[in-house]
Amino acid sequence: MAEVDLQAVLDTLVSVAFEAGRMILAANTNSISPDTKLNAVDIVTETDRAVEAHVSARLRAAYPTFAFVGEETYVAGQTRITDAPTFIVDPIDGTTNFVHAFPHACISLGLAVGRAPAVGVVYNPFLDVLYTGVRGAGSYMQRNASLPEGRGRGERVRLPLGGQSPPPLGGLSSALVSIEWGSQREGPNFELKAQAFRRLAAAREAGGGMVGGMRSLGSAALNLCACAAGQLDLYWEGGCYAWDVAAGWCILNEAGGMMVSGNPGGWETELDSRVYLAVRGASSGQKELVEEFWKVLGDGKMDYKH
Repeated sequence: MAEVDLQAVLDTLVSVAFEAGRMILAANTNSISPDTKLNAVDIVTETDRAVEAHVSARLRAAYPTFAFVGEETYVAGQTRITDAPTFIVDPIDGTTNFVHAFPHACISLGLAVGRAPAVGVVYNPFLDVLYTGVRGAGSYMQRNASLPEGRGRGERVRLPLGGQSPPPLGGLSSALVSIEWGSQREGPNFELKAQAFRRLAAAREAGGGMVGGMRSLGSAALNLCACAAGQLDLYWEGGCYAWDVAAGWCILNEAGGMMVSGNPGGWETELDSRVYLAVRGASSGQKELVEEFWKVLGDGKMDYKH
């Protein structure tokens, strides 16, 4: 297969993201009746489905030979990510936020080549903030991104914010860490998460990590973008899927960040591993902070099926 023009793909994805953003903003959240998937907190709306259908049609028309994996058309045990160029899409990442009109939901559009993130576009239409990344070409954030040039559109700012010499990372006591409960609320994975959250928050005298602070944005893609921007130091997640992380992973990589396994000892993790630990770019301290975080987790390992 001929080499993929990643910049051309980015331009297409940005255009599609703005179209999807308008669809999301046009939805009346007061009249939405969400359906459930796994349980009462794993929800999907007619807007999720409509946005994915629109995105799928646009991308298949523009790139008919590329594969497509989307959250709402995923079939457990059948859908696979191969080495072929593959669009990996979450139509609304942060659906619970969306149905509550809490303005931290986004569309996440990624392209993987060789099962590795190559292009990422994450767009929050509520705040009109756009994050983009292209393998080997850096990542950027833009405010008021949908406005016309010269009429309020923000400057494309290279990530991480504050320049290309980001400050070193300290220990957990100074770290701002993002965590998510996820939709699985029972069983070993849930128990491990609950124990880990307590250990992270607990004082060192009590055997904890005394973490500086913990946040839950409710969107894996936005958590990753906040890490890429340098607004978060770490993001730990278990249970999400490739469409939650593909775009943000590319943006994180291009900002000097790194993605490792959310389970201790895994310095490499697959795109569809479902267990992740993201670290912001830093002049030093990335490896040390990862190891400190893993130490808090102890011997516990999360295990999620596909």
